[in-house]
Amino acid sequence: MAAEDQPDPDKPAGTDEEGTAVAELFGEWDVTNIEYDDPSTERYITVTPVAHTMGRHASKQFQKSEVSIAERLINRLMQTEENTGKKQKTMQITRDAFQKIHDRTEENPVQVLVTAVENAAPREETVRLKYGGISVPKAVDVAPQRRVDQALKYIAEGVHSSSFKTSTDAAEALADQLVGAANYDVQTYAINQKEEKERVAAAAR
Repeated sequence: MAAEDQPDPDKPAGTDEEGTAVAELFGEWDVTNIEYDDPSTERYITVTPVAHTMGRHASKQFQKSEVSIAERLINRLMQTEENTGKKQKTMQITRDAFQKIHDRTEENPVQVLVTAVENAAPREETVRLKYGGISVPKAVDVAPQRRVDQALKYIAEGVHSSSFKTSTDAAEALADQLVGAANYDVQTYAINQKEEKERVAAAAR
């Protein structure tokens, strides 16, 4: 580590250059210098230090895009029989997974999450069109907001399939899914599902 990269011992953690307190996700992870590689989904991947908005967006159409991507992942992880409604438990799973990601990669886990969502977001899918009573598959582009939704769905499904009735705990499974998706590992469930959806769409062009 270069001398200029060394943390200032006189400056408390969670403060900027001027010493002003900076909010961090889970009190640990900086959300101010996140890089985006996909301009189409950037406006739909919101990064904030708030991990629990108490459902204030629930009654507003498309308001979910203003919710932190970390909270949206937490909400997706709750959509199982075991974790339904257990947000505090699911937040702890995500917090533990972020710590595992940092220990394993030495990177900001928020950046890993953003990259994983971008990589797992499918660009094409198929719809069914009827011509004279015959159903024909047709390839269509996926809207950016739906791309983010699908990526979160695949990641959550991958975590559930990897940790349900296995010796792998949920936090470890989530860390594996996010790191694998961020590295575009086709063995990862989310990337595998994305590739399969795009492969089917390519055949239906």
